[in-house]
Amino acid sequence: MQKLNKEITIYDIAKLLKLSSATVSRALKDNPVISPSTRISVQETASKLGYRRNNYASNLREQKSYTIGILLHELQSNFIKNVLSGIEKVTYEAGYHLLIAHSNENFEKEKNNALNLFNKRVDGLITSLSFNTERLDHFKPFQEKGIPVIFFDRVEENSAGTKIIIDNYKCGQIVTQHLIDQGCKKIALVTASLNRNVYHQRYNGYKDTLESNNIQVKKEYVLIKDLSEASGIEAANEILQLNPMPDGIFITNDFSAAVCMQILKDRGIRIPEDIAIVGFNNDAITTIVKPQLTTINYPGYEIGQVAAQKIISHLEGVTDILASNVVVNANLIIRKSSLRKQKEF
Repeated sequence: MQKLNKEITIYDIAKLLKLSSATVSRALKDNPVISPSTRISVQETASKLGYRRNNYASNLREQKSYTIGILLHELQSNFIKNVLSGIEKVTYEAGYHLLIAHSNENFEKEKNNALNLFNKRVDGLITSLSFNTERLDHFKPFQEKGIPVIFFDRVEENSAGTKIIIDNYKCGQIVTQHLIDQGCKKIALVTASLNRNVYHQRYNGYKDTLESNNIQVKKEYVLIKDLSEASGIEAANEILQLNPMPDGIFITNDFSAAVCMQILKDRGIRIPEDIAIVGFNNDAITTIVKPQLTTINYPGYEIGQVAAQKIISHLEGVTDILASNVVVNANLIIRKSSLRKQKEF
């Protein structure tokens, strides 16, 4: 028997069993042209010797790695975890592996990770951009090699390629109109960099809805944050200093909204009687906090599934990816944090 510290090849198995390397290769793949007894003998010997199939070499011959690259702006949020779950379900069933990288909201890191995934020979890429990504040159190598790239959530609206998104502008309208319908007239917005499509569109929906209801858009009521725990505390403290204080707040992230709401409650502000609050994403925390948080349901799992289905369908030659948008439905879930008029609940 061969020493286990040596990498076993099909040639070692063939020599030991006095078979051709072609026969061994077919037997390991369970090819029916090889007799059942030979297949069993080859597979048992391979197992005893510790043989490992060289997928890398095999994939190079096929010009496929059966790997999908995933490049994310972060890994911690429930939304991203749901997206990954949706992607993983579809790719696993299709026989593809995932190679995951994240930028930690840093453009330079995003560029480096994109190059690394390209060099890893991924068959396709699914990505969501960092806060400060302004150009997409780092995705050109993929396009030049015919490697499909699908953007989701944070995208460049005018770029080529398939994008999986929700209607963020409409969501901004829905949230703002809901607060107005609850009697709010001084509505603040806590959001992230307006350079990113999702936050810019939500801001536009907020602004246009205020204007259509003859409510002035106040610059001091728009707080640009990074939507972290610390920024939720910071936003609450700034809101407490505003004069007049808002009677409604739209915060475009649930965790930040929950933190902000708790600080306000600790300072004696009644939610929703004094300030009505709406978040965004429908994370698990929305049903844990008191009062439970009104939010936009952002279906991350479905977005992940759609992105994975699109890219695998393209790779398998079933459909071709076109430069288009796929808009996934998002809806408002009304809970007590915004409900000043109880009849709506």
